[in-house]
Amino acid sequence: MIEILNRLVDEIERRLGDEINVEALAASLGTTGYHARRMFSSLAGMPVSEYIRRRRMTVAAADVVGDEDLLAIAVRYGYGSTEAFGRAFHAVHGASHGDVRREGGPLRTQPVLRFHLTVEGSAPMDARIIERPDFRLIGHAARVPLIYEGVNPRIRDHVAALPAAEHERLKKLSETEPSGLLQVSADVDPDAAEGSELTYLHGVAVGAHTEGPSDLDVIDVAAGEWVVFRTSGPHPSALQRAYAASATEWFPSNPWRLRPGPSIISVLERADDFSTATCDLWMPIERA
Repeated sequence: MIEILNRLVDEIERRLGDEINVEALAASLGTTGYHARRMFSSLAGMPVSEYIRRRRMTVAAADVVGDEDLLAIAVRYGYGSTEAFGRAFHAVHGASHGDVRREGGPLRTQPVLRFHLTVEGSAPMDARIIERPDFRLIGHAARVPLIYEGVNPRIRDHVAALPAAEHERLKKLSETEPSGLLQVSADVDPDAAEGSELTYLHGVAVGAHTEGPSDLDVIDVAAGEWVVFRTSGPHPSALQRAYAASATEWFPSNPWRLRPGPSIISVLERADDFSTATCDLWMPIERA
């Protein structure tokens, strides 16, 4: 996967002045756009679309400081007007193209990325591969922002608003793996940009043909294979480290890639105040 991401970066660099179809590029390199976007975002700390914009504006800055017509420069980098180009330019450099042309700066450079795999081997990941038929997730759903570190306050408030009796009702509805009360993240943007919205569901797993109570939200999950990571320690930081390690260690070292679908957290044990927990993190995968 590391080699594929570096080849993707090389292709992007060659096509900065053209429309870039990440899905088609990923397919030509032997993977899917979904997996490439998720791995790129996890490893680079930014969506591939943001990287493309930053690289375009980095290269475009050299043209802006000259005396070439601004519309011609805008068109060269895929923008239909100087206004649209100007907004993108300002978002990257923090200054308008007019100011930069007059004063020569300020300019912010986005270097060409290069991905490297560092294998330490000091902390083996507890992972297992499971094949599951179709199933359903039922519970209470809400749209929330994606947050990489710390407690997500929107999720916390969503779960806290449910009465204790509702948690018990949900537990009794659980009938298949993943078992118990689940924390489900669905409809995640393939770029996985922090702040982008996703669907969070607090609920349980049931059979594919089970009709749950009408007051509960439903997410249908397709049959397929899953990697399940066992985590234990401070919560939620142990889980968040597992998410990061899946991208930096597990996927680059194993013949699997992410496929579209929800990620699911099953809490196996926890402290009363939820400061520590043992959890299973389920991620949908397919052979690379």
